[in-house]
Amino acid sequence: MKTMEIYKTRDLFEAAFLYGSHHNLIRVDQDDDERCWFVFDDECKSIALTYWQGRATVNAKDYSDAIRTLKDIIFSH
Repeated sequence: MKTMEIYKTRDLFEAAFLYGSHHNLIRVDQDDDERCWFVFDDECKSIALTYWQGRATVNAKDYSDAIRTLKDIIFSH
């Protein structure tokens, strides 16, 4: 059985970029220190690199909505 590859980040703004770019958010995990990990499918690994290189683009409204949605998810735990 093939295991599913994932991409994890703790950075809210990177996660908002991925979520706002319509990538699949699988779940949000909390570690023992109650820090959140945003878990995406592996196909977004290369686009996450564009975020850190400063070459990423996303619709501003989608990005803003993604930040709000991810904050809602964090604070609902």
